[in-house]
Amino acid sequence: MDIEEFRDHCLSFKAAKEENAFDEKTLAFKVMDKIFALADEESFKRVTIKCDPVKAVTLRRLYPEVKPGFHMNKKHWNSIDTEGRLDDELIKEWIKDSYELVVDNLPRKKQKKLEAMES
Repeated sequence: MDIEEFRDHCLSFKAAKEENAFDEKTLAFKVMDKIFALADEESFKRVTIKCDPVKAVTLRRLYPEVKPGFHMNKKHWNSIDTEGRLDDELIKEWIKDSYELVVDNLPRKKQKKLEAMES
């Protein structure tokens, strides 16, 4: 997966937006102002995504490319090596899971607003 494929996938979700976070080179993908994915635009050596805490630990045990979230809450975020041997489709699935986890944790008012938006 390259940065463009990552970007396209993140922006394929309803109401997803791209912004710079923390500095000019860190891309943040958000839904309703909440981050669901991060990546360094220049090096693109890893992506950081939100994850259920139990699943996060399991993925770290199963895949050497998955580490605790870089500069994020280690309980809720995983960083994934994009230069490893993981299948792109698997990473995309985890990005989708991250998006859905963020949406599920939005206040009900924001969830309803999101539901009302066109795809």
